[in-house]
Amino acid sequence: MDSDEVADTVTPGVRIAAAWSWRLIVIAAAFAIVLFLIVQLRLIIIPLLIAVLVSALVLPFVGFLQRHRWPKALAVVTAMLTTIAIVAALVWLVVWQVSRQAGEVRQRTMESYAQFKEFLLHSPLHVTDSQLGNIIDDVVRSVQDDTSAILSGALSIGSTFGHLLAGILLALFSLVFILLDGPNIWKWLLTFVPRRARAAVDGAGRAGWTTLENFARTQILVASIDALGIGLGAFLLGVPLAIPIAVLVFLGSFIPIVGAILTGTLAVFIALVYNGPIIAVIMLGVVLLVQQIEGHILQPLLMGTAVKVHPLGVVLVVAAGSMLAGIPGALFAVPIAAVLNVVIGYILTGAWRDPTAPYAGDTIWRTVPAQPGRRRSHATPDPE
Repeated sequence: MDSDEVADTVTPGVRIAAAWSWRLIVIAAAFAIVLFLIVQLRLIIIPLLIAVLVSALVLPFVGFLQRHRWPKALAVVTAMLTTIAIVAALVWLVVWQVSRQAGEVRQRTMESYAQFKEFLLHSPLHVTDSQLGNIIDDVVRSVQDDTSAILSGALSIGSTFGHLLAGILLALFSLVFILLDGPNIWKWLLTFVPRRARAAVDGAGRAGWTTLENFARTQILVASIDALGIGLGAFLLGVPLAIPIAVLVFLGSFIPIVGAILTGTLAVFIALVYNGPIIAVIMLGVVLLVQQIEGHILQPLLMGTAVKVHPLGVVLVVAAGSMLAGIPGALFAVPIAAVLNVVIGYILTGAWRDPTAPYAGDTIWRTVPAQPGRRRSHATPDPE
């Protein structure tokens, strides 16, 4: 039987499946290589991604200052110093409040633990002192293991303080240049793209940048609403450290799913050890109510409109990012997925083929005023 006869015995479905299989294998291999390179270059990539994300948040403020006739350099410095001051003030507020009430909370924690232990020893469960000790040892060991995993993920950008410091400096350095010279950086990147694909890449990149800006602004709004709801609930219930809880909820909201669970658990724990089980249950209800409002109202209406990613997609990409890269993966999973979604959608629409159509992301680099009487083109032309 020759090769033609053998080919005739293969059904069209098998041929299609085989054609797709080897292509999917090549795509998976390329994806694995990209992930390997990202892991190897994480000391550079993670600070760079942080700089890009922060620049998407700060750039509108820089544009606002420039529209009020501030020089670009002064506008950039002012925006950066304002951002750093806000973050430093939030951290200082948490540290100050915790240091003021740490002793009282520690005492209440020990008292609550003693009461809970006494309850278990005299409860119908008939828990002995040795069994209780074994249970506590298991819980402490599990917490220590989880804490080590969290810390190792949080410090995945570097194993030493020097690496961490280098990452911070690299992020600040990158942020300064993105804010000062973003348009020229983008034009330089386009020179690596073939001329025929340059219009598509240019328009897709601008559309992706607009989505990233929308994500940053919307995430701040969602985080503020979460912090206000949980912080106000803790204050009305008389739970101590209500302000630090609100601040931690605000900061934790930038890590989808994971941050909400950790900060909500902290609020319920403080209510339990300080105010008792009834207030803790009410606090748990407040946390769940705020998170349900976020998940079913704020995320679909605000975040869904801003980044055009379904809530189920958010959960899946956050889970995948956490498995692949720990806390940094959970932090960048949603913005990366949102940008890729818009970029791929823009390319598939073929909008760049129409020379009269505006950019899908025409708001990029609002700090650069358009020249009067000159229409923007969809691709940065090559010097002839």
